[in-house]
Amino acid sequence: MKQKHSTAQLLLALTPLVVLMVLLWFNVGEVYGDDALSGSNQVILMLAAFVAAVIGVFNGSTVEAVFAKIKTNIHDTTQAIFILILIGGLAGTWLLGGVVPAMIYYGLDLINVQFFLPTAVIISALISLSTGSSWSTTATVGIALMGIGQTIGIPAPVVAGAVISGAYFGDKLSPLSDTTNLAPAMAGTDLFTHIRYMLYTTVPSLIIALILFTVLGLGYKDGALDAAEVAEVQSLLSAQFNITPWLFFVPAVVILLISQKVDALVAITVGIFSGLAAALVFQQPLLQELGTGTHPIYEIAMRSVYGSIAVPSEHPILSDLLSTSGMSGMLGTVWLILSAMAFGGAMEAAGFLATITNAIIYFARGSASLITSTLVACGVLNVTASDQYLAIVVPGRMFKEVYRERGLAPENLSRTLEDSGTVTSVLIPWNTCGAYQSSVLGVATGDYFMYAFFNLISPVMTLIYAWVGIRIKKIED
Repeated sequence: MKQKHSTAQLLLALTPLVVLMVLLWFNVGEVYGDDALSGSNQVILMLAAFVAAVIGVFNGSTVEAVFAKIKTNIHDTTQAIFILILIGGLAGTWLLGGVVPAMIYYGLDLINVQFFLPTAVIISALISLSTGSSWSTTATVGIALMGIGQTIGIPAPVVAGAVISGAYFGDKLSPLSDTTNLAPAMAGTDLFTHIRYMLYTTVPSLIIALILFTVLGLGYKDGALDAAEVAEVQSLLSAQFNITPWLFFVPAVVILLISQKVDALVAITVGIFSGLAAALVFQQPLLQELGTGTHPIYEIAMRSVYGSIAVPSEHPILSDLLSTSGMSGMLGTVWLILSAMAFGGAMEAAGFLATITNAIIYFARGSASLITSTLVACGVLNVTASDQYLAIVVPGRMFKEVYRERGLAPENLSRTLEDSGTVTSVLIPWNTCGAYQSSVLGVATGDYFMYAFFNLISPVMTLIYAWVGIRIKKIED
């Protein structure tokens, strides 16, 4: 009788998730396509949250508990939302100040077309290692790499996959990363033991990703711009902007601040003001050209932070690259995050997340199946709770004692939490990470999904190690 009750509870817990997945499949696949993030996906998340709340209330929860949990979830994502909004302002001021155009201009000289993709992975990985933040990496060098890649003829989803692969490699291994500190704290091990143990799965995953990107990059040689076309793009950039190496001082300041553990909100704000200063010092003619009204410079500077600006260009590639939507362009993503937090809060308040995770634990008999269950739990929470921190914290708390009872060292758990919870978050469109990266890089999550090789390989590598029995440390060791 008890097993029937547990099965009934699991079916109830899965109902809102099934509703969400079916409606999203229809909404994206049959109706809106890439435009689903404009608002229809948000409505579906709210609808799924309503379904979860109604079932939860009829199952013993309360309306007050549901709203309280939703408020808590939204409160926990406040910093992420403000970072996202500020990144919109950063993109606008760095365009107006000539920072991103300068990165593209000099990058075209330095980067070989055939090896651009693995180079993009390595550059993103190094910046992410030094800052501890995949978000800051994509918002700085990631935007520039996207521009360079599209300029030389490589599709945006492929470039985005390379940038994300490198950024999340560095994020996983950097001692400055919040998730790298959170995972061992949840599992009960120390930071550097956790990092050393992650090397066994993370480095091979990166090597395989680099090989795949190298092979993929060779196929774009024929479609790339030739030397004359590259020179034309550089000439157009230098005609519209005052291109100088001094502009690299702006991103260098932001990267230095983040690497020194300055709060991300402060570092990005400094980046916005630095971009405006660069515009005032180096781009006066452009400001006069784009500005309107009685105070043109003030107007265009302000608009670069909050609204849409576009530097006119006859070149088809540059016309897309030299435009941005500022802070206002991030509001759709903010709406998506708020809707996702409502769904996650309703699921958690109703006890559905714990029910699903406990059901996963129930089927874990041996060490390999336990690690597999942890991976699945992290993935489910990335889908349902829509936040990578919850995808690390909740399974970490629930599996910690199970690992100890099975005689597995805590670093097995901490590594698994990162190999799934951290890297798969960016693959979910309504997860905070997926929504953020999609907005910053300008590529839909469903488009870059198949090219985020490192993020796809990492959980598979952990499964291989678990089932083959490689580097599965026991407590008695």
